[in-house]
Order: sequence, then structure tokens, then C-alpha cells
Amino acid sequence: MRVWAEWWERHQVALYLVALGVGAAVGLGAPAVASPAEAAVTPVLGLLLYATFLGVPFGRIGAALRDGRFLLTVFAVNFGIVPVVVFALSRIVAHDRALLIGVLFVLLTPCVDYVIVFTGIAGGARDRLLAAAPLLMLGQMLLLPVLLHWFAGGGLVSEIDLAPFVDAFLLLIVLPLVAAAVTQWLASRSRIGTTVQGVVIAAMVPLMMLTLVLVVASQIAGVGARLGSLLLAIPVYVLFAAIMVPLGAVAARFGGLDTPGRRAVVFSGVTRNSLVVLPLVLALPAAFDLAPLAVVAQTLVELLLMVLMIRVIPRWVRDRPPLAGPTA
Repeated sequence: MRVWAEWWERHQVALYLVALGVGAAVGLGAPAVASPAEAAVTPVLGLLLYATFLGVPFGRIGAALRDGRFLLTVFAVNFGIVPVVVFALSRIVAHDRALLIGVLFVLLTPCVDYVIVFTGIAGGARDRLLAAAPLLMLGQMLLLPVLLHWFAGGGLVSEIDLAPFVDAFLLLIVLPLVAAAVTQWLASRSRIGTTVQGVVIAAMVPLMMLTLVLVVASQIAGVGARLGSLLLAIPVYVLFAAIMVPLGAVAARFGGLDTPGRRAVVFSGVTRNSLVVLPLVLALPAAFDLAPLAVVAQTLVELLLMVLMIRVIPRWVRDRPPLAGPTA
């Protein structure tokens, strides 16, 4: 198992690209798999996050919650800088209300699930980002209706059901976190627990590959069928990432963060909460039928960008003197 785990780690970027290709081939070649693949995304993503949380010592999570400088920086990026960038970019699609709503929903909500995985792969502070996840979820639940009212008008806000946010928080954060804590406790007291922990952590790369295959296979046919209508949204998503990478890096340096903290801030600023907001958008009236596909299109673009970022960000965000003094 250890030999395989080391091989997966060395070749993970290539394996993720293969997974994206397999998902696209399956989704386009057999559109009937879309529904079962979509149903499998949440449990598989939960397993992936369980493996991720299992690799983070829980003592470090407690320390991360006391890192006020990191939390403040992450909040400033996601709820200060990101809305300004999103408002400017969303004007590109403002003429199409359904497309605008989809773009706003997905870009205004910071990711709280697989961003932790990608951050860890890139050498970022996944423990601090994990500690910030519940706060980021709460922040977007409170601010999303306000920002939608400002950017798209108040009539839409009454249509939003926040229940999927709560469901996602319980299924993708609380449940995997509790399971990981129990497993770590068992691992400290029994050989079986240690074995389970080792096997699950070693399976992270295959679980990430399976997640990528399922997400792409479940959504690519729908996106391809209306690609013409979505063409304006795709450059918006690419521009968003291109702008947020340097802005996140600069904000993190001004926050006086260390290298892992700066990488975590960059990933948090770029990665969006598409898998969580999709049920919200699906619940909107029929007039907004293009909005869910706009969310899905962002997921596909983002997954490609994440595979690129885990290779580029460690080279770009390196040890440098912080701009605001030593890390707290």
C-alpha cells in the first residue's frame, strides 16, 4: 500500500488530468450516467474530505482557530476583495439575467470542501483552512442574500432556500470531521485504528480521481448542450481566477502570513462553492434554467485550473519576507 501511495503522490497531477478526461469521455459517450454520477458526488466527496481531515492532527486545528491573522485575511479576501471583483466581471453577462444569477451564486461563495484537498497538495495550510471552513460557510449564508440584492436586485432573494447550505455543512464538514476525529482517537489506542487511518489516507489520490470523474461525467453533457449560451460565462471564470491569484497572494503577504498560509489564502480566494450552491440554484424558478448550467460550467473550469494551480502555486508562492511583519 505504501508503494502505491508514493506512486500516486508522485504522479497525482497527471492522474487528475486523466480523471478529467475519463469523466468527459463517459459523460459525453453515455449521457444516461449523469443522474447516478451526480447522486454519487456527495458521498464520494464526503469520503475524500474524511481522508483529508484524517491527515490533519486535530491539535493543529485548535491552534489554527487561534490564528486571527490568517482568519482575518481569508475573510478579507473572500468577503471584501472577491465581491468587488465579481461585481466588475459580472457586468460581462449582466444582459442575461439567468446567466448573471448563476455567475453571482457561484463566484460569491467561497469553497469549504475540496479546496482543503487542493491546498494540502500544494503545500498550503490545510489545517488553518479547515478551521476557517465553518466560519466561511456561515459568512456566505449571511452575506449571499445581501450581495445578490445589491448586484441583481431584491426580487430574487425571496426565492432562495438556504436549507442546502445546512445540509452540505452537516454532510461535508461535520460528519467527515467527527468520523476523522473518532478514527484518530482509535488509531492512538489500537492497531486496527492505525491500519484504517493509514489505508484511508493512502487512498486520497484515488478518491480525488473518483470525485473528478463523477463531477465531470455528471455535468458535461448538460453544459455541452448549451455551450453557446454559456460561452460568455467561461471567460468570466477564467478572468476571476487570473485576478484572484495575484490579489490573494498580495493580501496574504500584507497579512504577514507564512508560505503555507499564503498558499491557503490564494486557493481559498480562487476556489468557489459550486457543489454546495448548485442545489440552491436548481430550486430557482424555471425562468432561471440556465443558472444551474452556469454553476456547473464554473465547476469544470475550476477543476482544470486547480490541477494547474497545484503545480504552479508552490513555485510562485515561496518563502519571502512578509510585508507586514512576522506571522502571529
